[in-house]
Amino acid sequence: MDAVELVVDAFAQLGIDARPDDADRGVDLLLDPDGIAIAVEVERRSLVTEDVARQFLAMTRPAGSVLLVVSDRVTGAAGDLLTSNRCGYLDLRGRLALRAGGLVIDARVEPVKGRAERSGALSGSAGLEVATALLMRPERPVAVRELARELGRSPSTVSEILAALRRDGLTDAVNAVDGTDLFWRVADRWPARRTFLGSLPAINDARRFDPLRLGLHEVGREPGWALTDSAAAAAYGAPLAFRSGQVLDFFVPGQSIIRRATTLLGAVASAAQARLTVRRAPVSAVVRQRIDVESNPTEWPLAHPLFVALDLAQDVGRGREILDSWTPGERWTRVW
Repeated sequence: MDAVELVVDAFAQLGIDARPDDADRGVDLLLDPDGIAIAVEVERRSLVTEDVARQFLAMTRPAGSVLLVVSDRVTGAAGDLLTSNRCGYLDLRGRLALRAGGLVIDARVEPVKGRAERSGALSGSAGLEVATALLMRPERPVAVRELARELGRSPSTVSEILAALRRDGLTDAVNAVDGTDLFWRVADRWPARRTFLGSLPAINDARRFDPLRLGLHEVGREPGWALTDSAAAAAYGAPLAFRSGQVLDFFVPGQSIIRRATTLLGAVASAAQARLTVRRAPVSAVVRQRIDVESNPTEWPLAHPLFVALDLAQDVGRGREILDSWTPGERWTRVW
């Protein structure tokens, strides 16, 4: 994985969106914590000592950008020097630190293994992103650079994942999906843990609930809450009943949204007490590619049928029975 990809993955673990700079301002990434764009210039070095840190700090950077150094090892003195100068570092042994504007981060993240140690095509968040992108358009032959641009990932990482998928027999020679094996591999890694909340946000109370970034007015143009699981499956015509007042399940854009929702809507201990559940979207397409359908009895945008199906697949009894009988409409291709 290249340095930018490593940084994207590290921030994703903290629920912070990091994306390539599409405006071509000469920086590598834009961080978007709570809607505040921070330009980041990424540098890579295998070992960062205090002297190396001083060399980086003396370098000219794009105006207004923040330096973040990625290294297999950052010494304590080097790390202190970088953060005291309003910069940051990612130590691949498992630490991310950054000082930028009002943002202060000093957190443990998952240690990064060497490239040759990738345990499989779906290891890491990039693996899930590539796999779900293929499953959303399974007949489409995929070019590495096109998919890398679409996902905001490095071509080298995407190429590595696609090669692993072909090696495992999950895609064909042009990276198109053949059969259902890839869906069920992704289902095995799909996160099911949810936060239970006691009340639904009042959609007409914008001032109070704007911090939750519901995204109800720009569906398809901005990220927001995506309804999933049973309620969404019923809206798509899956063979199950969904009753008024039943718990609604949502994917949301980030961990910070879950913290705000817990404060505004109130946490409860179990599904029996909950009015809704929330989870951080495991891939950004879940909350960026939401869908409105005329048959939807709720006022909430739906997650793509693929992500709804992955949720149903977590129930090895009734959920998988529903999947056996459900084919989404003509706009989508069944991959389970």
